[in-house]
Amino acid sequence: MTSLWRGRVLAFLGVILVAFSLRSAVASLSPILTEIDADLGVPSWVAGLIGAAPPVCFAVFGVITPILERRFGLQRLAVAAMVVAGAALLGRALAPDAGILLIATTVLFAAISIGNVVLPPLIKTYFPDRVGTMTAVYSTMLAVAAFVPPLVAVPIADTAGWRFSLGLWSVFAVLAVIPWLVTLRRSRIAAASADAVIAPTPSPNVLSRLVRLPMAWAVAVTFAVSASSVYASFAWLPIILVDLAGVSHAAAGSLLALFGAMGLPWSILVPLVITRWQRLGPIYAVAASAGLVAVAGLLIAPGSAVVLWVVLLGTPQMLFPAALVFIQRKTRTHEGTVALSGFAQSIGYAVAAVFPISFALLHEVTGDWTAPLMMVGVLMLAAIPAGIVVTRPHTIEDEWEQRHGAW
Repeated sequence: MTSLWRGRVLAFLGVILVAFSLRSAVASLSPILTEIDADLGVPSWVAGLIGAAPPVCFAVFGVITPILERRFGLQRLAVAAMVVAGAALLGRALAPDAGILLIATTVLFAAISIGNVVLPPLIKTYFPDRVGTMTAVYSTMLAVAAFVPPLVAVPIADTAGWRFSLGLWSVFAVLAVIPWLVTLRRSRIAAASADAVIAPTPSPNVLSRLVRLPMAWAVAVTFAVSASSVYASFAWLPIILVDLAGVSHAAAGSLLALFGAMGLPWSILVPLVITRWQRLGPIYAVAASAGLVAVAGLLIAPGSAVVLWVVLLGTPQMLFPAALVFIQRKTRTHEGTVALSGFAQSIGYAVAAVFPISFALLHEVTGDWTAPLMMVGVLMLAAIPAGIVVTRPHTIEDEWEQRHGAW
C-alpha cells in the first residue's frame, strides 16, 4: 500500500491548514461581538446578517464553485480561496465601521464556502487510498477549529484588543496558501509525467444531472440533517434548556459546549467505520434514533436527564463526516466528486439557513417548544430514507448510467 507520506506531505499540510482556516474564521467572531459593538456600534440587523451569512454563502457557493473549478482547477481554486480568506480576515480586523465589517465577513464566508467544496475532491485526488483517514483528519480539524477560537478569542481580545483577536486567524489562511502553491507548481512541472496528480476538467453538465439522482439527494439530505440540527441547536438549545429543564443560563452554556464537543469523536470514528468496515446503515440508525430519543426526552422529561438528552442530540453530528466520506466514495470520477460536493453542500446549507428561522417562527406562533422540537424529530426521520439509499453499492455515475446511458 502506498505510504501516506510519500510525495504527499505538502497536500497533507494543505488539507490540515485549509480545514483549520475554514472553521476558525467562522468561530472567532461571535465570542467578541460585544467588544466590537462597543467600539464600532454594530446594529442588530448587521449582527443578524453576519449570523445568517455562513449558511447562505455556503449554499450559494456550493453551486458556483463547480463552475469556478472547471475554469481554474482544484489547486488554483484552493490557493485563491485562502488568499481571499486571509485578506478578508485582515479586512474584518481593520474594519472602520459595521458596514465594512459586514462586507469583509461576507467575502470571507464566500471564500470559506469555496474551500468547503474543494477539500473533499482534493482529498480524493491526492489520497485515493486513504480517503477514510484523511477525511477523519479533515473533519477533526474542522471540529477543533470550531472549538478552539471561542476559548481563546475573548482572553486575547481582553489582552491585545478585538482587532488583534480577529486578525490573528489570517495567519493560518496565509500558511494554507503555501503548500498548495508549491503543489500546483510541482504539478505543472510534472504535467508530462504519467503519474502527475492533475485533476481533469469536469464536464459543464454534471451538476445538473445530480438533481435527477436519488444517491445525490441522499447525500444532500445527510448533510442537511446534520447541518440543520447543529445550526438550530446552537441558536436555540440554551433557551430551550432554561425554559424546559429549568437549568441556569451558565449551565445552559456549558451544556451547549458539551453539544458542540460531541462532533469531535464522531469526526475521528465515523470515516474509519465507513471506509474500513463498510458499516453505513448503523450510522444512520444510531444518528436518527439518538436524535428522536433526545427530542422525546426533552418533551416528556426534560429535567430528569438533561445531560443525556444533550449528548443524544449531539449524536446526529456523526452524519457530517459521513457525508464528507460519501462525497468521495459515492463518486467514480473527479467531475462527479466536485459536482456532488457542491450539490450536497449547497442543498444542505440552504436547508440549514432556513431551519433555525422556521424553528423560531414556529415557537413564536405556538408559544412553546413542543412543535419546534417535533420539527427536529421530523428532520431526524428524514435521515432514514437517505440511509437506505446510500447503502446501495453504486456511485452517482453508476446510477446515471443505469437510468440514462453513458455518463
